[in-house]
Amino acid sequence: MYYFDKRLQYPVRVESPDPIYARMLQQAIGGVEGEIRVCMQYFFQAWGNRAPNTKYRDMLLHTATEEIGHIEMLATAVAMNLENAPTKVQEAGAADAIVGAVMGGENPRHIAEGMLHKHLLSSGMAAFPGNSDGVPFDMNHIYASGNLAADMYCNVAAEATGRTLAVRLSNATNDPGMKDMWSFLIARDTMHQQQWLSVIEEVGGHEGALPIPNSFPQSEENQKYNYSFFATNRDGVPPPEGRWTSGRSLDGKGEFNVVQNAPMGQEPVLGPARPDSGAQSEQIG
Repeated sequence: MYYFDKRLQYPVRVESPDPIYARMLQQAIGGVEGEIRVCMQYFFQAWGNRAPNTKYRDMLLHTATEEIGHIEMLATAVAMNLENAPTKVQEAGAADAIVGAVMGGENPRHIAEGMLHKHLLSSGMAAFPGNSDGVPFDMNHIYASGNLAADMYCNVAAEATGRTLAVRLSNATNDPGMKDMWSFLIARDTMHQQQWLSVIEEVGGHEGALPIPNSFPQSEENQKYNYSFFATNRDGVPPPEGRWTSGRSLDGKGEFNVVQNAPMGQEPVLGPARPDSGAQSEQIG
């Protein structure tokens, strides 16, 4: 069960309402880099967590619940950028968006619908669970594998892309209130990146966690190619040297090397089509 407080997790202020910026904020709510995504990801990872103790489950639940507060903050910011804006500003913003879309080769109807239809007609000048193009969040990018290490690496990627979006949205506004909100949310993304990496370190770091899952015996995988970088240049030119092309592997269990990729298997030749498969007569043997 959960408890709520009517007060926001951190103050949200808008000094200069901007309906165009409200549309941009939607990406941080319902975009693939957004807060709904990480909130649901952490909840489902927690609800399916199996371990001798519950500390990782508890940590995930704490952070998932925190993310609900971030969604609330952003939804409030969207409403404040819309609700307090004079009508003439809203209309001018819509016109600017349409002109910009035409100049940029985008569909102005799509732009108008994404901002005005969703915010004005569908949600009554409020936020909605979708991205900046008006596409509803559909849970396709919720990663909860049941493997703690795999999930933590997914979480690092989610927080990294989320922090990147947050920085871009902070750079896209001059509103002091919005700047302040983003300084808080960006700080929380910093901690969450460190948090998930700390779990990786606690379970043995790269050497202990990799390869994932570490419960599968590596003796059963192909020993010739498990630390080989496959070079696929047609002319056989070696790839640029990198950490992944030579030296000890990150898990300490092998040596990186480069293999020029070449066919090792047969040419796949399928048999004739079945008579009842709906194929052409010429395909049936």
